[in-house]
Amino acid sequence: MRLGIWPSTGRSWDEILDLACHCEATGWDSVYLADHFMPHGEITPDVDLRVPVDGDRLECWSVLAALAASVPRVRLGTLVSSVTFRHPAVLANIAAAIDNVSGGRLVLGVGAGWQENEHVAYGIELGTLRERFDRFEEACEIVSSLLREKRTTFHGRYYDITDAPNQPVPVQARLPLLIGGGGEKRTLPIAARYADEWNYWSTPEVLAQKIQVLHRECEAIGRDPAEIQVSTQPYTRTITGTPAEIHGILEQFHDAGADELILPDVMQPLAEFKDACDLVMAGAAR
Repeated sequence: MRLGIWPSTGRSWDEILDLACHCEATGWDSVYLADHFMPHGEITPDVDLRVPVDGDRLECWSVLAALAASVPRVRLGTLVSSVTFRHPAVLANIAAAIDNVSGGRLVLGVGAGWQENEHVAYGIELGTLRERFDRFEEACEIVSSLLREKRTTFHGRYYDITDAPNQPVPVQARLPLLIGGGGEKRTLPIAARYADEWNYWSTPEVLAQKIQVLHRECEAIGRDPAEIQVSTQPYTRTITGTPAEIHGILEQFHDAGADELILPDVMQPLAEFKDACDLVMAGAAR
């Protein structure tokens, strides 16, 4: 099972680079970044989630490009990039460029979009849930085609492109498209059709149940579920305990079907997060 870290883009560039270099040197497999322009604030019933919130957020694709040139081994990806922020043709071109800079290490993680305050503040259309997922499905088809075909033509409700190239092509023969989210009505059917990797916050029990649903959706369209890698982050946002206890937690996620476990950044001091990473790696090594 691969192990990844998820540094917050609320950290400075120097701290993100330090973390990525530390984890590369200590055996981690991947580094992911979220694609957001501001914090979402506390999510409670009495909070207006449309209100902009102050707080640093480095733009994730700029940071990924910098990491691609600075950190030579680990996989690099987005968890996840909202298709509302960039036209899918633009996103595919960005992904191909960073795959070239990194020598073929990019994972393109995409999602339908959800954080209202940044859409409201910047005048970016989010839409109803149905509109979000209709748009998302169109975007997945376009991105998949642009990354893998010489030319792409698509005429839909939200996007209209004609004979579009994406050159230079990615270094990877099949640059992985990761789809994030566990909604069983729209997200998992879309993942079954388009994803090379699927990601979801979970416990081992929840992950196993969601994988069963994903596999049913694959079987319904005649796709081999083994073609889709599974990654997850724990609901608790961190993994603690002795190395032996951590080893047991990792085994539970592996047995549930995870191909990769990702450790989120809870914005503790940098030295503490590096220690937490080292403890997880010690558990993995047992």
